[in-house]
Amino acid sequence: MTVDTPITPFETKRAAALDESEPDARWLIQSLWADSGVGVIGGTPKSYKSWLGLEIACAVASGTPCLGHFEVPRAGPTLVYLAEDDLSEVRIRLDHLAAARGLSIDQLDVHVICAPTVRLDLERDLKRLAKTVAQIGPRFLLLDPFVRLHRLDENNASDISHILGHLRTIQRTHDTAVCVVHHTRKSSSSGQRGQALRGSGDMHAWGDSNLYLTWTKKGLELSVEHRSAPCPDPLYVDLDCGAHPHLELVEPDDNEPPPLTERVLSELRNLDQPITRTRLREKLAVQNKRLGDALKELESLGRIQRTTDGWQI
Repeated sequence: MTVDTPITPFETKRAAALDESEPDARWLIQSLWADSGVGVIGGTPKSYKSWLGLEIACAVASGTPCLGHFEVPRAGPTLVYLAEDDLSEVRIRLDHLAAARGLSIDQLDVHVICAPTVRLDLERDLKRLAKTVAQIGPRFLLLDPFVRLHRLDENNASDISHILGHLRTIQRTHDTAVCVVHHTRKSSSSGQRGQALRGSGDMHAWGDSNLYLTWTKKGLELSVEHRSAPCPDPLYVDLDCGAHPHLELVEPDDNEPPPLTERVLSELRNLDQPITRTRLREKLAVQNKRLGDALKELESLGRIQRTTDGWQI
């Protein structure tokens, strides 16, 4: 005969009895990442997503400003897993990030998961991850990249929400921030960066703090998105490839390239004979249609003329 376990109500408190947090206690990294928040670093391939993830891990582990600018109110150990990088490569990057801070790698309280694979779609690996987090007690957990951490259909909301739900449980149980590196589509018609994340929209909705790296005409833009706080203006970063490579904040490149019509005129002025459209397209490295439109516009204005040998002023 089985005895049913008594069902007890959930614990509740009156709103006025809830603890009030200090403003700075809301942040793991001031204005950049919520304290114990989950979220995504999103971007296209080769947009330095892994560098940014490790930069955050090193900033939290050392208590030094992230990107040389964003303060870390609550430093502590960090835990990282990079599925696409050899452990020796991870060591090299961390060496550089420490040296860029004037530190040695021994001064970084960064812990690296050394397993050849981690599968977030397997209950055993999820339990192992939770036990690892319980053992280390990290302030920040980095998992990079999401596509290598499962074998599910990224477009299946049920499958993805199952994984994200487990990561949220780890976050709440162990009071740790969780960051997942994820790819964005190469092109998206949406004005919201998060809508460009590959697969299910649950990934965008899940995040308390999301960071997006996007190549623009002005450089590599870092945009920040928070669930419960104002978002700072977009920033621009670049990889300093000096003795100790690291990401740094840079000024945007506000120099707009000249219009294609001006480039065509400039090229023709430097020639003493007509040039064919094919040769002109090669020199300017532009699409054939764009060049055709520019030539048509300049010809209609009487700025250039077409001869049997090509185009000239």
